[in-house]
Amino acid sequence: IKGTYLISLLLSRQFELQSSRKGFDQKPNFVLMVVDDLGIGDIGCYGNDTIRTPNIDRLASDGVKLTQHIAAAPLCTPSRTAFMTGRYAIRSGMVSTGRVQVLLFLGGSGGLAPSETTFAKRLQQQGYTTGLVGKWHLGVNCKHREDHCHHPNQHGFSYFYGLPFTLFNDCVPGEGSDVLVDLQHALQNLTMLLGVGLLTIVCARVCGLFEVGLWLLVLLFFLCILATAVWCVPFKFLPTWNCIIMRNQEVIEQPMTVETLPQRLLGEAQNFIKRNVDRPFLLVFSLAHIHTPMFKTPQFAGKSRHGAYGDNLEEVDWMIGKITETVDSLGIANNTLMYFTSDHGGHLEDSDSRTGQKGGWNGIYKGGKAMGGWEGGIRVPGIFRWPGRLRAGKVVDEPTSLMDLYPTLKYLAKDKQPDRQSDGYNLMPLLEGEVARSEHEFMFHYCGIYLNAVRWHPPGSDSIFKVHFFTPNFFPPGAGGCYDTKICLCHGEHVTHHDPPLLYNLFHDPSESRPLTPDTEPRYAEILEQTAKAVESHKGTLPDEQAPAGAHSEILWRPWLQPCCGTFPFCGCKENTTHM
Repeated sequence: IKGTYLISLLLSRQFELQSSRKGFDQKPNFVLMVVDDLGIGDIGCYGNDTIRTPNIDRLASDGVKLTQHIAAAPLCTPSRTAFMTGRYAIRSGMVSTGRVQVLLFLGGSGGLAPSETTFAKRLQQQGYTTGLVGKWHLGVNCKHREDHCHHPNQHGFSYFYGLPFTLFNDCVPGEGSDVLVDLQHALQNLTMLLGVGLLTIVCARVCGLFEVGLWLLVLLFFLCILATAVWCVPFKFLPTWNCIIMRNQEVIEQPMTVETLPQRLLGEAQNFIKRNVDRPFLLVFSLAHIHTPMFKTPQFAGKSRHGAYGDNLEEVDWMIGKITETVDSLGIANNTLMYFTSDHGGHLEDSDSRTGQKGGWNGIYKGGKAMGGWEGGIRVPGIFRWPGRLRAGKVVDEPTSLMDLYPTLKYLAKDKQPDRQSDGYNLMPLLEGEVARSEHEFMFHYCGIYLNAVRWHPPGSDSIFKVHFFTPNFFPPGAGGCYDTKICLCHGEHVTHHDPPLLYNLFHDPSESRPLTPDTEPRYAEILEQTAKAVESHKGTLPDEQAPAGAHSEILWRPWLQPCCGTFPFCGCKENTTHM
């Protein structure tokens, strides 16, 4: 009996060792949580003491918090492009030369090129099950509504549920419009003028004041119809065209019911994790929060100290807590890297008299969404949690980038296949404390297609210098944003070019309030010289000029590219949620 017991004990011990080795060798899971338009000053662990974010704060206390985590652009489309590809958006043409800096219509042909490589595609090739739940905003179709050339399924995501576009004000009646409002008004006025002109000529002809050929009246009538269609069909039906939900390549709700969207996205994200608990997976949970319009979920409405925005942020924190709870309850926390961030800074100019402030707070940092290289638009929260692998409570003050996720995930997935040039670096040595300095000596900050600013972290120095070649013109003068246009622009009369460039030391002046001069900074000339050389070197790595994805020809609405539930133009359906 003793011999049998001893053999049983040895076999049991061998099985435990094999299981332990298997768990050690197993590829980790990745849960990446990205909030839309979140300001770095909105989170408790980044200094906010009036909005309750206990779940996000717990992620930071249980993991590693990055204090200089930088988005590659201050707007959705280019920032998310860089995040997904590990490269500046200009390399894939996802930038703009004019006023339109993001994709505006699902029925446009612009988007992330099929030839681009995302971290999801690389992980898929390594045997990962990959999913995206939530916002995409990187295009859908190229030549017809069924080609899905820009769709998440074509960019490495095995499963997609969510918004192929984004949440915006047009999706909710009474919230106004976000899309080319001045152009809408101009086209509407032109149509009215044509209509008044036609009516005047008809009256004159009836009264016999002068002769007008019938052919001219018919021509003017059709011109009025055409002018009405040009502004009415694309713009007045925006909730139908843009506010949709897709599951993989099928439109399952059009227009979407916004009120229940948070619960549905959360449920889909949790179910994806549960379905794939026994295999390595990547989940990108791309929240619709905290972009306007604000949600009015009864559980959170009126509960915060900061109106609708605070209510929505506390709902975000609850959702992050539920995702964390799901990972922990399934017993996979020790093999799951969790990451929390925002695509860029808060939108300072977004407010109205009825709701109050609808954009985020960027703390001590100057600027916000769409403001080029000003710190408030690009410095975002960055939190990693991985129990057993990353030391709890660690803080990293070195410059890091959202683009670093691409090489980090590749490294952890043991992907050693050749790849094209990346602008990010593997973060694991920094996160695990093996090195003290970031590999980012230089970072380049774009406003549309234009290089706006450069950050330099000199070797052997704590200083972080930033050079601004131009800055947006705030209005009214002295304000902290572009309150006339509601969003800052990158070209022409909307910016001021600086010669010599504006120079700041972010180590001593993180709010960028005290420009350096040759009298106040001994290394002034050297800094400008080194950044100029870095710019030339960087430009040498860029592709030849190509039409940017934000070009006017690619953002225009095309009926034959419009995703549709039903027979176009009679698009409409509601998701069956009885199973949820």
